[in-house]
Amino acid sequence: MNTPKELRYTKEHEWVRVEGENVRIGITDYAQSELGDIVFVELPEVGAEVTANEPFGSVESVKTVSELYAPISGTVVEVNEALNDHPEYVNESPYDKAWMIVVKPNDLSEIDNLLTAEQYEAMINEG
Repeated sequence: MNTPKELRYTKEHEWVRVEGENVRIGITDYAQSELGDIVFVELPEVGAEVTANEPFGSVESVKTVSELYAPISGTVVEVNEALNDHPEYVNESPYDKAWMIVVKPNDLSEIDNLLTAEQYEAMINEG
């Protein structure tokens, strides 16, 4: 399982990368492996408000539909439109090609509430 150390994580298996004043969000390698082959991704529009710990979209796999939870509150400033035509990127490249949204946070310090890579791995291993 790939868990980049520079990212922060949620208990719902989203990752967050701080990029200046914004944060890029996606789902983890663990999440995509548990979901199986992703066939559809539903994401919000640019300009939408997201609220920490509330759903902002969903991913559909051959097994199930799973909601995506915002790790931080703010405004969506970018959406990965490539996932409309290539949902398989979530399986192939969860930390690079398959980022989902970029959010301008209301309060960047909310990132401190998220898990480190070590904490996330420990949570998964506890199962």
